[in-house]
Amino acid sequence: MNSEIYDIIVIGGGPGGYHAAIRAAQYDAKVALIEKDKVGGTCLNRGCIPTKALYSSAKLLEDIEEKAKEFGIIVPNEVKPDFAQAVERKNKVVQELVQGVEQLLKSRKVDIYHGIGSLIGGNKDEGFEVKVEGTETTKIKGKRVIIATGSEPALIPAFNIDHERILTSDDILSPDFKTVPKTLLIIGGGVIGCEFANIFRRMGSKVIILEYLDTILATEEKLVVRELKKKFAELGIEIYEGQNVLKVENTGTGVKATTCSAKIPRDEIDSAPKSYFEADLCLVSIGRAKQSKNLGVENFNIQTNRGQIIVDPKTLETDEPGIYAIGDVTGGLMLAHVASYEGDVAVSNALASLGGFDIEPMEAQYDVVPATIFTSPEIGSVGLREKAAREKGHKVVVGRFAYAALGKAKCAGEERGFMMVIADQETDRILGASCIGAEAPELIAEISLAMRNGLTCHDVIQTIHSHPTISEMVLETVEDVHGLAIHKAGRRRRKPTVVSHKHE
Repeated sequence: MNSEIYDIIVIGGGPGGYHAAIRAAQYDAKVALIEKDKVGGTCLNRGCIPTKALYSSAKLLEDIEEKAKEFGIIVPNEVKPDFAQAVERKNKVVQELVQGVEQLLKSRKVDIYHGIGSLIGGNKDEGFEVKVEGTETTKIKGKRVIIATGSEPALIPAFNIDHERILTSDDILSPDFKTVPKTLLIIGGGVIGCEFANIFRRMGSKVIILEYLDTILATEEKLVVRELKKKFAELGIEIYEGQNVLKVENTGTGVKATTCSAKIPRDEIDSAPKSYFEADLCLVSIGRAKQSKNLGVENFNIQTNRGQIIVDPKTLETDEPGIYAIGDVTGGLMLAHVASYEGDVAVSNALASLGGFDIEPMEAQYDVVPATIFTSPEIGSVGLREKAAREKGHKVVVGRFAYAALGKAKCAGEERGFMMVIADQETDRILGASCIGAEAPELIAEISLAMRNGLTCHDVIQTIHSHPTISEMVLETVEDVHGLAIHKAGRRRRKPTVVSHKHE
């Protein structure tokens, strides 16, 4: 047993875990971080970052192919992708960021233990014992524990994932995956499926998406999805919605998927008409499994449900006092930035409960969580969708503005897409927003800040935005809520009931 007693032990070094470790160390806590692989977790090593590195290669190729001549750039030879080189660049980006995180942890004097962490015993008064099984087995002790073990691609039996031709996102983002398949079959038209569809179509693959629901990206605004579908159709990406994938087979030379209509009752599937889809490789992008096995949670009063660790939704503490859980393993919003935010919440509550630290307890709030999708065009959203806002009883007014009417977007050749803002007619508060087009994920950040601080549409309108910028999309869209968008014709001015949160 290591004789040191840590203030906080964090199990899992992903975007929630390493963030929590650094945050706790910033308040002069003594911190240990346990990671079985590389710091950064799924997001940095097998998710957000490597995907966006490949997306950036695909987007550059798109810009050269579609804009160069019009922009006065002569490309003397044929432009074609080099996927192997794009992967090498992706690997380099990941490696440099992993090294950067490791250096940040070391600079904050966080002790990193490489291995699998599991809870052995103890309690919040005497401290918790944690075993680390790596090249050697070590036991350490901490006054508080934060579990941040994340999730991994769900291995659904019917899909026969063999990591050879039937792949997960982990497989396709492996540092050694460097060959573009002639045809790629993607099961699941959610965020992951659509992002990979965009990347591999640009890199030269024929892409087929099979989606169980009636639409891809089912949680997004219908108008946003319609815009993306138009672009996918232009690219030749085939989308088949309402498809129940019954099985996927590795044929030895490719893959074959068997489907039927998702509307067929389960007891009628055997006799239902079938459809067949063939490709070189299959990417399964349906669901993620929470990683709570072999953690030793059964030794404590920690409740689980299908791998999900149950926590207090405000404090993120489990039923075992002194043990917290954050990120994907809790089964909430499975987003890297949510895990990081939850790291802040758990650290605040853990250190406040210990006393002696200059920190206040914190309650988690999830009413303003931005989400982004890196297809081309990009998508950003936050808050309520229009339908949900109406269902909640809000008297809704919607502002819309098109990229084609924005000077900077036209200069950049980024005229595709639009932004929409959902507001409450009675309070003038922003309820949500969606955007599809250039820099949509960046634009949605301003709306998120406004919502988090209770700003009205009037407050945003009164904020000077630099010209010419893409950020003027926000100004013009919010102005359109009041019928005041300068570069949009035909809408009558609407006087808000409340003009500023400052007067409430």
